[in-house]
Amino acid sequence: MAGMTLEDLSGKMSKIDFGMLSTRTEAGAIASRPMSNNGEVAYRGDSFFFSDGDARTVSDIEGDARVGLTFTGSTGLLGGRPLFISVEGEAELIRDKSQFAAHWTKDLDAWFEQGIDTPGLVMIHVHANRIHYWNGKDEGEVAL
Repeated sequence: MAGMTLEDLSGKMSKIDFGMLSTRTEAGAIASRPMSNNGEVAYRGDSFFFSDGDARTVSDIEGDARVGLTFTGSTGLLGGRPLFISVEGEAELIRDKSQFAAHWTKDLDAWFEQGIDTPGLVMIHVHANRIHYWNGKDEGEVAL
């Protein structure tokens, strides 16, 4: 699908369960960790993840808000061609419980047993600046 739109990409991303969030450490290294992709929410260039406030991820973002996200879709879900997505963005740390509920799903209870009341819970909001994709022979950048 040449010339994929943000709406096209959102539909495909809804079938991808996990992605990788990459941050830059204080020493300048790149650190990546898996994060759950909430496919129930239409992707519009913003991703939301939850983390323990003491996690290295949070301190990395406090030091440098520039982050990367990568997602890979399996060939069975996408008509025989794998989908690779690379997102460059800026992360914001949100500690306001009233904002958590809009992005919470029951699957998160497995990691955060007290739900949005989990002590030290932080929501990571990643706003995309650039999105690249590769889908078989098709590749491109999605305009934001």
